[in-house]
Amino acid sequence: QPVLSAIENITEDIIKSLSRNEAPVLILKNRSDWGNIQFKDSVGLQMTSNCTTRKVRSDCPKSAPKFALFLKILSIIYKMVQTNIYATKRDIFYTDPAHFCNQRVVDDIINDISCMLKIPRRNLHILSTSKGCIAGNLSYIEEDGTRVNCTCSTAVSVPSNVEGLRNLITEAKFILVIEKDATFQRLLDDNFCSRMYPCILITGKGVPDMNTRLLVRKLWDTCQIPVFALMDADPHGKSNSCYFMFQSMSFEAHRLTVPAIRWLGLLPSDFDRLNIPQNVLIPLTKQDQTKLDSLHIRPYITYQPAWKKELDIMTTSKMKAEIQALTSFSSDYLSRVYLPNKLQFGGWI
Repeated sequence: QPVLSAIENITEDIIKSLSRNEAPVLILKNRSDWGNIQFKDSVGLQMTSNCTTRKVRSDCPKSAPKFALFLKILSIIYKMVQTNIYATKRDIFYTDPAHFCNQRVVDDIINDISCMLKIPRRNLHILSTSKGCIAGNLSYIEEDGTRVNCTCSTAVSVPSNVEGLRNLITEAKFILVIEKDATFQRLLDDNFCSRMYPCILITGKGVPDMNTRLLVRKLWDTCQIPVFALMDADPHGKSNSCYFMFQSMSFEAHRLTVPAIRWLGLLPSDFDRLNIPQNVLIPLTKQDQTKLDSLHIRPYITYQPAWKKELDIMTTSKMKAEIQALTSFSSDYLSRVYLPNKLQFGGWI
C-alpha cells in the first residue's frame, strides 16, 4: 500500500534523526509561491521540479506545534488506510478541535501532506464535502450501486466519491459550468438544458469544491464534449473560472483541471456590445482591483491574450457586472437570447 509505505518512510526518517540526537524536520514544497508553478497548455498549472521548500522544525517554539499536528494527521491517515475507513476534513478536525483550533489548520496540513507524499487526497481516505449541484442529460451509477438520473427540473448534489462513478450515459452536446447557484436555478426554471440542445449544467456555488472540479474533469474525459463557463464579469468570477481551468492545487492539476474550458460569459466586452445599461454596472472596489491585479500576473494569462484583453477592459472601465444584469433586458434574456446566440454563433474565448 503506497500510502502506508510513504508514511512509514517519514516516520523512519524522524526516528533516525532522533537516534542521532538531531531535531526532526519536515520539508514541504511552497505550494502557494507562484515562482514554483509553471503553466502547461495541455495540463494547466504544475509545480516545477526544482521548487523552493520550507521547513517545519520540531525544535522551534513557533513551528513545533505544527510539527506535532502533522504527525497527528499522518497517524489518523495511516489508521484510516489500514482499516479502509474514510473521513471528511471536518471529521478530522473534530478528533481534536482544541489542538487544531480551526478547520483551516487541518485543511492546510492535509494539502501539504498530499503534496509531500505526491498522493491524491482521495487516496489518503480523506473525502471532501460536496456543495456543488448537477442537472441535465446525464445518468450514472454511484460506487454503492445507486443509479442516478439527472433531469432538467431537479438539481442533484455532486457525489462525494466522483472517482467511483461508472456507466456515465449522456446525449449532451455541451457542459455549462455556472458560477452562482441563483443563475443555475434560473436556467433550470427556464428548462434551458433541453430547450436548445441536450446539455449538462453544473454549479460549484462560488469557489468550486474539489468534488465539483473532479466531476467536470471526469465528464470532459468521458464524454469528450465542449465545456463552457458562465461567470460574473468581475475579478472574482474570472478567478473562480480559473479554478476549473487551471488553478486547482498545482500538484494535482492533471486530475482536477480542464484547460479546454471556454469562457462563454458574462464578458466585460459584452457591456458595450450589448449596450448594457450603465445603472446595472457596478464600480470595482479596492478588493476587486487587488484581485484584478493578481490575475494579471498569473502564469497562464500570458498564454491567453483574449482573456488579457477582457481583463484590460475591466481595468480601464473600472466597472463589473453580475449575470443578473441581463435581466434589465427581460427576465429570461439569459436563457432565451444570450446563451443561444453565444452557443450558436461562437461568442466565447
